[in-house]
Amino acid sequence: MNFFLTIILDGLIQASWLFIVALGLTLVFGVLKILNIAHGSFYALGAYIAATVVTMVAARSLPPSVGFVAMLLSVALIASAVGLLLERGLLKMFYGRDEVVLLLVTYAVFLILEDVTKLIWGVNPIYATQPYELFGNIEFAGLYYVGYDLVLIPISAVIGFAIWFGLNRTVIGKIVLAVIHNEEMSVSMGVRVNRVYAIAFAFGVLLAALAGALTAPKISMQPGLSSDVIILSFAIVVIGGLGSVEGAAVGAILVGLARAASVHLMPQAELFMIYLIMAAVLMFRPEGLFKREMARRI
Repeated sequence: MNFFLTIILDGLIQASWLFIVALGLTLVFGVLKILNIAHGSFYALGAYIAATVVTMVAARSLPPSVGFVAMLLSVALIASAVGLLLERGLLKMFYGRDEVVLLLVTYAVFLILEDVTKLIWGVNPIYATQPYELFGNIEFAGLYYVGYDLVLIPISAVIGFAIWFGLNRTVIGKIVLAVIHNEEMSVSMGVRVNRVYAIAFAFGVLLAALAGALTAPKISMQPGLSSDVIILSFAIVVIGGLGSVEGAAVGAILVGLARAASVHLMPQAELFMIYLIMAAVLMFRPEGLFKREMARRI
């Protein structure tokens, strides 16, 4: 019994931070129709910035809680600024072009950011483990887990619910949905579509960087971090359905559980299991588990 509970808890912990990354990716695609290859780079950028802030706070002998709050605030501010700058300074020049062009532009950004992180932080692993001890150890059904890992689960649930509530129950969310369903009609109704694009892209970058910051205390930051994450993120949004918040949640849980089960039962098949699930879903639901309903155009 404890064995299966371990797989479930490990899977949910994996799913928690993957969901936040995939949520940003699916939000950008849903609003801007961009398959953002650079999304993994924003995750890595958030992790590196968080590690830098945590190291600076620890050097001043401040409590780990101060480092935790400082890393989240700094990542939020920097990621939002980078997202706005990138969308206004580069991506807006390619709106209306073929989707392949935008795909190549984001791939170019991905390569540039990879070199930027190497230039700033080097190629050696960086650790920032101080916040990892913030919540101590927690006993759950006879199992002992690091509290930080378990706290990630409610944090991701709150973020997911906030995004869903913001999109479906607020005026701003209704405007974003209107742009998603019919951009031309939104423009005729006075909606500033470019402003919606900028905010949506900045928010997607923020979510990726926030996921990187939350996982920074658990991992070692080194080159290649962004490649691993972007593969998993694309698998999640393909399984769940491009542009669907609910799909991102279900896709993240499936991928998280598959990875956890593989690690405990067949470690050599970890990536294979993820692609197996993706292939099985696409075989019966080519548009993903949660296909977004499109408004009929007259």
